[in-house]
Amino acid sequence: MARRAFNLPNMLTYGRILAVPLVVLCFFLDGRLQSSEFARWSAFAIFILASITDYLDGYLARAWKQTSNIGRMLDPIADKLLVATCLLLLAADTDHRGGIAGWSLWAAIIILCREILVSGLREYLAELKVSVPVTKLAKWKTTAQMVAIAFLLLGPVGDEIMPYWTQIGLFLLWVSAILTLYTGYDYFRAGVKHIVDE
Repeated sequence: MARRAFNLPNMLTYGRILAVPLVVLCFFLDGRLQSSEFARWSAFAIFILASITDYLDGYLARAWKQTSNIGRMLDPIADKLLVATCLLLLAADTDHRGGIAGWSLWAAIIILCREILVSGLREYLAELKVSVPVTKLAKWKTTAQMVAIAFLLLGPVGDEIMPYWTQIGLFLLWVSAILTLYTGYDYFRAGVKHIVDE
């Protein structure tokens, strides 16, 4: 059991969880929220590495037949922690353009609310011994979220490299919010069916 807990796919998942406080630390190097150019590049690099592990841990677990209960439990938790933390950081960064503000806050709220609701629904269905499989669209939703956040973490620094960098990030954030609503409805519909049957 200990060997399964510390296999490479699970270690990658643990690394993604550890990336969460590291991303926060990048924005608080001076003891207060400050998104300097160095902070944004550092957070961007850590986030990209963490996002790559999201693909690798699942792929390696299947390829090497090293799937485990702890991996299945922690993988979605790691994703949600990383996404939620970055969205909150970007929403809190009101001193610089490129943060999530105005109408874009609604996209972030939709994403966060859906993740909380689906997590609660999954926990309830698990008690009923009902498994809700992850759909391909849900995986595309996660990909859209990761790409959007990567763009927004770099924000105004990215605008200096490529025009409309931040706007692309905000557009992708709305795309992921729409996908979030749709996939969330799928989970809710499956859950309500079992709740009614109960």
